[in-house]
Amino acid sequence: MKFHQSSVWRLSLWSLMLLTCGYGFAAWQVYRFGADAPAATADAAIVLGAAAWGSRPSPVYRERLIEAVSLYKAHKIRWIILTGGSRQAGYPSEAIVGRHFCVSEGVPLGATLMDEASRTTWQNLEQAKALMGPRGIWSVLVVSDPFHMRRAIAMARDLGMQALPAPTASSRFRTWATRGKFLWRETWLYLAYRFFGMTA
Repeated sequence: MKFHQSSVWRLSLWSLMLLTCGYGFAAWQVYRFGADAPAATADAAIVLGAAAWGSRPSPVYRERLIEAVSLYKAHKIRWIILTGGSRQAGYPSEAIVGRHFCVSEGVPLGATLMDEASRTTWQNLEQAKALMGPRGIWSVLVVSDPFHMRRAIAMARDLGMQALPAPTASSRFRTWATRGKFLWRETWLYLAYRFFGMTA
């Protein structure tokens, strides 16, 4: 009985160590993927939705919009696709708030496209893809926070997109605590997508 209990304990310990190492390796992949994204050009940028505070983009969303506007002004894209519905009835959608911001920064209205229905990363990309074909858009840069890139690009490519990462140059997740929490969450969501098909 003692040998059996000892074996079970050791097996449990090894399993825990393997899971920890596997999670750590996945977290490293998530971290490096956003940090190593090369400069690229494409037909359009897809700006993944984030919260809108009434008629203003939240600080996180604003960083993504600034990145998309910068790509447009640098002639790296011809279109900006804004995604995201309204989180509360009676308030503007994330996409319309994003469009207003881009236009206020000098992007022509006709260079923007909107999806106002999506709520998740998968839906953002799925709805954006539906807007692409009729306008001859084949390649995209996906704009979001660096730690979001690994999961977002995996989803975009699984949807059949010719997609490359375009992480924001700056992030609102600046302290070690907020960065660690965001990395933990994104690693879990990436693994959940890869192994269980969860599309949050």
